[in-house]
Amino acid sequence: MAKPIVIFDSGVGGLSIYQEIKQVLPQVPVVYCSDMAGFPYGPKPEQEVIERTSQCLNALAERFDPSLAVIACNTASTISLPRVRGELGFPVVGVVPAIKTASEYSKNRCIGLLATPGTVARCYTNRLIDDFAADCQVIRVGSSELVHTAEQYLRGEPLCDDQLRAILSPFLTAEPQPDAVVLGCTHFPLLREALERIAPGIHWIDSGPAIARRVVSLLADHDHQPAGDDRFVHTGEDGLADTLALGRMGFAEITSLELMPPVN
Repeated sequence: MAKPIVIFDSGVGGLSIYQEIKQVLPQVPVVYCSDMAGFPYGPKPEQEVIERTSQCLNALAERFDPSLAVIACNTASTISLPRVRGELGFPVVGVVPAIKTASEYSKNRCIGLLATPGTVARCYTNRLIDDFAADCQVIRVGSSELVHTAEQYLRGEPLCDDQLRAILSPFLTAEPQPDAVVLGCTHFPLLREALERIAPGIHWIDSGPAIARRVVSLLADHDHQPAGDDRFVHTGEDGLADTLALGRMGFAEITSLELMPPVN
C-alpha cells in the first residue's frame, strides 16, 4: 500500500486543500483528519494550539506512516510548524495567507485579508504584509462567525446572504474597494461561490493551488502505486462526521482518532 498524504485541520475547512491536491495527485491516497473535538482553533491560546497540533500529528504519524503532512489550518500553521517539523520524520507543509499573490494581482494597490481574528492580528501576518504588500492598503477582517458558517454549510444548512454581506461590509464600503481579497482561512474557499455572488468586483485568492504545487514537488520522487482509498479521520463524537457528504467527496472510510480531551 502506498504511503498516504495526511491533511490535518481543526474542522472541515481543509477539505478545500484536499480538493486541490486530488486534482493534481488523484492517484495518491489521502488521510484527512478533522480535530472536531478541538474545534475551533482560532480563539484558543497559541500554546494550546501548538500542543494540540503536535498531539494529533504524532498520533496520525504512528497510525498511518504518511509520506507527507499538510497542516490545512492557517492558525495552526503560523504557530505550530517549527514544533512539528522538529518532531516528525517527513515533510510538513503549512498554509499561510496568500498576501504575496494578492499583492501581485492588485491593480489599485488595495487588498483585503479575510481570516480568523487571530490570523488577522498575528505577527506572522504582519511580516507577510511588510515583506510582500508594503505599498498596498490592506483591509483586515477577522471573523470566527464565518468559520462556523462554512462548517454549517457543509452540513447542508443554507447560507444567509445578509449575514455574509455584513461580514464583508468593510470591503464593500471601502474607498477604494479592494480588488483582491485573501481567503486566509481554509474554510472560506468552500464559500467562494457565495462570496463571488455578493462581491463580484473582488478577486478572491486562497493558498490551495500553491499548496498543491508544493506537495507535488515534495513527492516527485515517490512511487504512488498501488493507490489506496481516501479516509476521513476525526476526533470527537461519531455523529459530527455523519452529517457531511463525505462519500461524494471521495472518502471510502470514516474512522475516529482517539486522543486525550483538548486542554480547556
